[in-house]
Amino acid sequence: MNIYIVGVGMTRFGKLHDMSVKDLTRVAVEQALKDAGCRIQDIQAAFFAQTTQGVLEGQVFIPGPIALSAMGFSGIPMLTVENACASGSTAMWEAINYIRSGAGDVALAVGVEKMNVGDKKKTLSLFEGGWDVHEVDKNLERLKELGSGVEVPDGSTSKDPYSRFMDVYAAYCRYHMKTYGLTQRQLAAVCAKNHRHSVYNERAFFRKPFTIDEVLAAKPVVYPLTVPMCAPVTDGGAAAILCSEGALSKYGFDRRRAIKVYASILSSGRDAPYEAGENSVVAIAARNAYESAGIGPEDISFAEVHDATSFGEIAATEALGLCPVGEGGLRAEKGETSIGGRIPVNPSGGLESKGHPIGATGLGQIFEMVSQLRGECGQRQVEGARIGIQENAGGLIGTEPATVVITILGK
Repeated sequence: MNIYIVGVGMTRFGKLHDMSVKDLTRVAVEQALKDAGCRIQDIQAAFFAQTTQGVLEGQVFIPGPIALSAMGFSGIPMLTVENACASGSTAMWEAINYIRSGAGDVALAVGVEKMNVGDKKKTLSLFEGGWDVHEVDKNLERLKELGSGVEVPDGSTSKDPYSRFMDVYAAYCRYHMKTYGLTQRQLAAVCAKNHRHSVYNERAFFRKPFTIDEVLAAKPVVYPLTVPMCAPVTDGGAAAILCSEGALSKYGFDRRRAIKVYASILSSGRDAPYEAGENSVVAIAARNAYESAGIGPEDISFAEVHDATSFGEIAATEALGLCPVGEGGLRAEKGETSIGGRIPVNPSGGLESKGHPIGATGLGQIFEMVSQLRGECGQRQVEGARIGIQENAGGLIGTEPATVVITILGK
């Protein structure tokens, strides 16, 4: 069955102190409804992605129904989806499969996060739940071993609180440094490229360009990562409305602006030794997505990937088959992943500069993909964009992402 995205919406990402979870939900969903040209009454099921409100505000169990009912939804299935940083993409995967099941022909996926609430230390402590809390010592030992053998310069670890997952990414970085020759300058090249892209994204958290040297000279987080290389704590919301092919005519949706879902694959990590490239959980999911779509990496026009740090983008480009294993950093340094390059990656600016409101992150990527495929991105438009791929991952099992979603969209 063919599934289409007919409407998307997205708030500005950032520190949105004047907006509540309900406000963020309303703005993103109202934009998506307007974009699709449909009404709340046309939505037959809603899947709401959210991860932090229960801990930060005490709204446990039913944050989705609470936020959606406040703007007029009622009498339909409303599910809250929590799947780490891939929650938003998982909500869309649920909406796709709801339609494929025949239960309905129009569904909403929405992701919202309000992370700048109260004590920042409490917010950062949430990331401690992104791996097995009963095996913290084992987790730390694995990371230490993974990153061993690379000299860590004095003063290259922040004295300020930071997410434990920056330690995870730093260990990956150091492994790739000793195994494939990844350099800190290549990490900075990815970062500078993404911040350059975000200048033209009016919804991005940060819109200031950085040079490679400025990224390298910035405050450290944990070696080899500096502050601009890492996604900020972010508020925001994003939404997508999906439908079956039959619903395009039934509801009068604009076929010219409808974007086809070529593939949507949800997979899980393994408690196994770290694998890079073609043997990683991301690479396996990507191969399944390509097979489902009937295309290959050579057919991809652009990619939106999960760069919670600069290294995340490098690992993703390799796992998605957009470049050989070990060459992700080099290709970025050569400009191949910039807008106008061979395969633009994160034309939105990515999580590093657009922001990373966990539940909204994946649907924020979908918003960019749909906008690119429609040719609506102005100065950050990828010329001739016809097929885009998304990689959105979260959590940790062993040394792999606990969950990953790969989505392929096209005209």
